[in-house]
Amino acid sequence: MRRLLVLLAMLGVAACSDQSERTYTVDELVADEALLSQIITKCRNNPGDLRDRASCKNAEAADGKLRLQRMRQSLGV
Repeated sequence: MRRLLVLLAMLGVAACSDQSERTYTVDELVADEALLSQIITKCRNNPGDLRDRASCKNAEAADGKLRLQRMRQSLGV
């Protein structure tokens, strides 16, 4: 009986917890600039809550990587 109660409690907690958002890698975001733009906009509009999330950090890193690639291309390096 006790195990059943513990199992039901665990299922209840799991059902009520926030669904985690998928975290994209830097390379995935570099490859999909529309997704990158969407995530950057969301993160910059709510920096207090989202600043420390992995998706926002990866989006900022991907944005920086793309900027450097564009600078190198324009300089012909």
